[in-house]
Amino acid sequence: MKRPREWPSQMFYTKPVATNGTHVIEQYQSLVGAVAATPLANCAALFPQDDRDEPTVGTLISPNQQFVLINPGAGWPAKQWPAERYGEVAKALSRDGLTPLINFGPGEEKLAAIVEETSHGTARKISCSVGELIALTRRARLFIGGDTGPMHLASALQIPVLAIFGPTDPARNGPYGTKNIVLRNAASKTSLSHTSEPDTGLLKITPDEVIAASRRLLEDSTA
Repeated sequence: MKRPREWPSQMFYTKPVATNGTHVIEQYQSLVGAVAATPLANCAALFPQDDRDEPTVGTLISPNQQFVLINPGAGWPAKQWPAERYGEVAKALSRDGLTPLINFGPGEEKLAAIVEETSHGTARKISCSVGELIALTRRARLFIGGDTGPMHLASALQIPVLAIFGPTDPARNGPYGTKNIVLRNAASKTSLSHTSEPDTGLLKITPDEVIAASRRLLEDSTA
């Protein structure tokens, strides 16, 4: 790219390419189109379906179980909505007949435990391989989380996404190609610094806002 976010990468480029679009996916599509010397048509993302992962997912959920996938982690702390608030959301959605599952990765065990505890046991934490997470996400009614890899996976699999944004710009990094609601407070300012300080705007988003938006998405997806 002519103006890459990670500027040191310019040292390895031989030909700068001006990309089009606001969202990063659109920018990457135009980059690949430039390399291929032909425009890249919009196409659905394809993910592997490994039969070895299906039995594992079957032990986590029953065949007809309706569940939401909650992801409290993020790349750096400023993007993380408080784990206790995810617990409040999980507790409310469980009263709607849904099972909240908490996805967590390495180093996120404490976050998952806080969500589970504050949900009063209505949410259950799980840890998956990438293949298992793909298989599990395909079955979810809804994904709830911030700007992080599992959120983009859910979007690519066209699972409804409730995205909670703080210091990153949802116009560039938000859910793409699926039904979604993005919550971002006006107090949040776009920042590329990986700070551990809580984002002021992110903290202004309440559990009630997330619960209400989640229910709207769930209603829309069954309409």
